[in-house]
Amino acid sequence: MKKACYYLIGGCLIFLLTPLGLNAQTVKWDSTSRAKKYSERLEQFKTDPISKKDFIFLGNSITAGTNWAALLDLPIAKNRGISGDITFGVLDRLSEIIAANPKKIFILIGINDISKGIPDSIILRNYKRMIQRILTGSKSQIYFSTLLPVNNTMNTTNKHRGKDEHITWLNKELKKLVQKRVTVIDLYPHFTDTENRLKESLTYDGLHLNDAGYQEWAKILKEGNYLR
Repeated sequence: MKKACYYLIGGCLIFLLTPLGLNAQTVKWDSTSRAKKYSERLEQFKTDPISKKDFIFLGNSITAGTNWAALLDLPIAKNRGISGDITFGVLDRLSEIIAANPKKIFILIGINDISKGIPDSIILRNYKRMIQRILTGSKSQIYFSTLLPVNNTMNTTNKHRGKDEHITWLNKELKKLVQKRVTVIDLYPHFTDTENRLKESLTYDGLHLNDAGYQEWAKILKEGNYLR
């Protein structure tokens, strides 16, 4: 079977895949445009080490965009979001979190993978790898959030336009991963308008959340008793 090559030169990922996207053989996370900021963010994390009682919020810029401790009035909530991150990046930095064995890990990741053309099957495989590694290496409870919708009528980048089918497919598959110590929090319907777009009232650019968006997220977490 002939292999197809995917190169994201200006991004962070280089890997070889079969046409079905089932075999990632070579992976590299080394964005020339983001490498410095990425490293700086990792250094910041070291100044706020994780303890066994902590609730970790892990993801990309959508997670990074708020102060979780203040938003939730919960000092043990710690932000481990990095702008531009993808599932491979989370996997690369997961060991430190697993070793700390926090009480809960909340994960929202994948929209940047979609924007970079990473096959849905690979993203889903990486979700499964995260779950397996956390379950094997720690006693942490895992809370995976479904991907948020995107509003293409607003100032989203072209890379994030027209990705609705990928988002809904991954969300459907993500819900199948529920098991002991793994909960899926379905954020998607709470943020979706009648046209299946991210509600304008909850975003400032069609992709990232504004204050009202984070308040909605906090409300879901509190009313769902996920913070106990």
